[in-house]
Formats: sequence, structure tokens, C-alpha cells
Amino acid sequence: MRTTVDIPDPLYRRLKATAALRGSSVKQIVIHLIEKELRVPSPKKGRIKLPLIESDRPGSLHLTNAEVHEILFP
Repeated sequence: MRTTVDIPDPLYRRLKATAALRGSSVKQIVIHLIEKELRVPSPKKGRIKLPLIESDRPGSLHLTNAEVHEILFP
């Protein structure tokens, strides 16, 4: 299948130079990189491990959205 992809000039020049150094074509490198990207397994879906939060009164914990964000994304 034929398609068109707009690649920024500086990136294309690097791609073309890499292909020349490898004795390959731009097409072969692009196909190789696409195949490599598609082989990478997607992140596993399942349970998310949340942090353990201690409380002075178990069963009762009041956190603001900002506090939750800080805990999940330190």
C-alpha cells in the first residue's frame, strides 16, 4: 500500500543519511521501525497498585484532589 507521510526536513535528512550508512533504503528503515513499534506489547490491563495511606482513624480519610494527585504522581 502506498501512503504519504510528512516528515520534517531535518529528520528526513538524518533518516536518509542513516539509510545510506547502513546500505539500506529509507523505505526499508521506515518499514523496519513500523514493524518494531507494532511488536511492542501494549501495557497490560489489570489492577492498579495504589499506595497504602495510613490514617489515624481507619475507614475515614479525607483528602483534597491536590493531595491525591501528589500521592499518585510524586
